[in-house]
Amino acid sequence: MPLLAIPFPSWLKPEIIPGLPFRWYGLMYLVAFAIAYQLFNYQVKQRKLHLPKDTVTNLFFWGIIGLLLGARILSAIVYNYDVDQPNKYLRNPLLIFWPFDENMRFTGLQGMSYHGGLLGGTLAIILYCKRKGLSTLEMGDLAAAAIPLGYTFGRLGNFINGELYGRVTNSGWGIIFPHAEKLPARLKWVQDVAQAAGIPLPQSPDAMINLPRHPSQLYEAFFEGIVLWLALWFIFRNRTRFKGFLIGAYITGYGLVRFFIEYFREPDKNIGFPIRLSTAENPIQLLVSPWNFTTGQIFCFLMILAGLAVIFLCSRLDKTKGKRKNLPKNH
Repeated sequence: MPLLAIPFPSWLKPEIIPGLPFRWYGLMYLVAFAIAYQLFNYQVKQRKLHLPKDTVTNLFFWGIIGLLLGARILSAIVYNYDVDQPNKYLRNPLLIFWPFDENMRFTGLQGMSYHGGLLGGTLAIILYCKRKGLSTLEMGDLAAAAIPLGYTFGRLGNFINGELYGRVTNSGWGIIFPHAEKLPARLKWVQDVAQAAGIPLPQSPDAMINLPRHPSQLYEAFFEGIVLWLALWFIFRNRTRFKGFLIGAYITGYGLVRFFIEYFREPDKNIGFPIRLSTAENPIQLLVSPWNFTTGQIFCFLMILAGLAVIFLCSRLDKTKGKRKNLPKNH
């Protein structure tokens, strides 16, 4: 039976130059920031805001610093939680930013949380805008329209690293990631998926099998990046009636799209499903029930609520300002 899966490209390596600590993932982050910066500046010129160039540069600089700090801190606290050492980061917070493993090999910062990055970046932009007297909502709208396209490249970096792979699948487009967790061949569901995907079953009952996975990084790159950016940039950007709408639309749109893509991503092994509403047995590697929710889905649900709240509050704020402008002046 032919293999009904796609082997991960053997020529694709995390390092740009083998032996040197320069990785595609880091380069993709730089590309993402550069694209967002250029799109932001394009909107500034289009709206004739006359912002000094160093103001925009500094806004992005502090936004990126906040993003990186928030992304790393939330990832370390939530996703890299160590059951054996629950207070590891409390005892030594510097470990959150320590880029070496136990053998002093350079690994970079292992793990970045999108939701933490969103919180950290948002807080940094708010503080900078307050200090410089800029409109936080206006600057936020410009950023919301620019960010998603750059985000695409971050997920491509995850794909090149072979990390954040999806759940097991026997669809024809499943990819066999070389570093994915191998699964016990003795399990019935593992055998069923292997046979459906055309993967030979080993004879030993103790053998482990590497099964094809959903390329969830590519799903995210396309839907959370390209599709969301196209909607915000070409549909909503020039049709907004009040400041803050694009911020709410971005937060709501991302949360909605990511919520459904989470069904194809494999949950973190040390967390699994924080919310289980189904009694069916559900290995984290399989999509068995839509009623078992991951940590990412919980965050995304909160994002949807937050985005809708931003749209509602900004709309009310705009109407209040409009009424004040129409009030007759006292003579």
